[in-house]
Amino acid sequence: MATQKLYAGAKLRELRARVALTQKAFADRLGVSLPYLNQMENNNRPVSTAVVLGLAQEFGFDVTELQAGDEARLVSDMREALADPVFTGPTPQLADLRLAAANAPALVRAFLDLHAGYRQTHERLASLDEALGREDARPTPSPWEEVRDFFHYCDNYIDPIDRAAEQFARSLPADTPLADGAHRALAALGVTLRTAATSEIRSYDPVTKTLTLSQYSDRATQTFQLLLQLALLTRGDLLDATLDLARFQSEAARAIAQVGLANYFAGAALMPYTAFLDAAQAERHDLEILATRFGASLEQVAHRLSTLQRPGAKGVPFFFVRVDQAGTITKRHSATTLQFARYGGACPLWNVHRAFETPGQFLRQLAETPDGVRYFCLARDVSKPGGSYNAPTRRYAIGLGCEVKHADALIYADHMTTGAAQAYEPIGISCRICERKDCHQRAVPPLERQLRVDPDRRGMVPYSVD
Repeated sequence: MATQKLYAGAKLRELRARVALTQKAFADRLGVSLPYLNQMENNNRPVSTAVVLGLAQEFGFDVTELQAGDEARLVSDMREALADPVFTGPTPQLADLRLAAANAPALVRAFLDLHAGYRQTHERLASLDEALGREDARPTPSPWEEVRDFFHYCDNYIDPIDRAAEQFARSLPADTPLADGAHRALAALGVTLRTAATSEIRSYDPVTKTLTLSQYSDRATQTFQLLLQLALLTRGDLLDATLDLARFQSEAARAIAQVGLANYFAGAALMPYTAFLDAAQAERHDLEILATRFGASLEQVAHRLSTLQRPGAKGVPFFFVRVDQAGTITKRHSATTLQFARYGGACPLWNVHRAFETPGQFLRQLAETPDGVRYFCLARDVSKPGGSYNAPTRRYAIGLGCEVKHADALIYADHMTTGAAQAYEPIGISCRICERKDCHQRAVPPLERQLRVDPDRRGMVPYSVD
């Protein structure tokens, strides 16, 4: 069987820039000619085996990075953007989109930023309150979307912060609980810790150096908040350096990302990379065992599993998502080829939406997307009580999954008929870009297709798709 050729020009250029070498110097180190390297960087030639070996031996590169680019995400995002009715011409072929993502990823991101700017302007004009006389009614991307995309294209793995958190956890004596270690580190900074009957999970007064945690929060949440505050107070330089590289377009986005990075530090300290990866593999990713062992919540464990993408020590590539009861995606990340809808809700056939119907239970699903890729999906509801009768309970559902080829590594996939085609449920990304013609749950017609309406016929939907 023929070996698939590896075209990775954009990634080669990125690796060369990382070591700050000219094309000629880079070619000399790899033992190839300058024209040959130039052709590989422009995807006119595949990356040769000799070059792959040279990257590993000369520079210590994780060669799996050559195939771990953002192409699938960029293609998915372009397809969804191009489904917008503003694009009235013929839709580019999938092969053209893949070519653009592989050869000009920066141009593709600029296109996506431009479309996001258009959407923001359009949404502002649709609201009179935003359109009339507002000085701030300029087309800027949503800070939340900007931060979400930053983590999305980082594979949700921030190496310097992850390693700093792991180093902190390792620095504690073996018999010291992590919460106690964080408390002592804060106390050494002059921070006073207290708990109170408050609806605020965490509040910090920089004048009095008083950190207040809600007494209604469980121990896992309190430990997490201690670590988050520790990151804000002791890792400011590291957080700022990461934020500077991100080049956010607004102060609001930078502030949101700062909290997000502090959250990342807390999760990485609570579940240190190497120890957590070893435990996850040994326990076959049993979320409840991992939650008990590391003193974390099920959601924290599931989210952490989706971040195990350290070069040279990667875990199973998971996707992770959290939705509310209306189906709105509030957290999302995919280290797999599965992409989530950027706008609107997710596919209603996905088992994460059914988790609210069976509280306290794990739901398993074998699913297949329109591109033919098959996944093992796990879903469960998670509730976050407010701590008192009058306090509201926040209800979410989390979804965790991977391509079915990795299912053997998950205890939840035992006894499932992964080899039977009929066992897989068809799911999509969102109705407006899904190409399935016979879906009984379709909410809106696909934007890329012509519709036919026959008044004498009525199927599952009142139209047919060409």
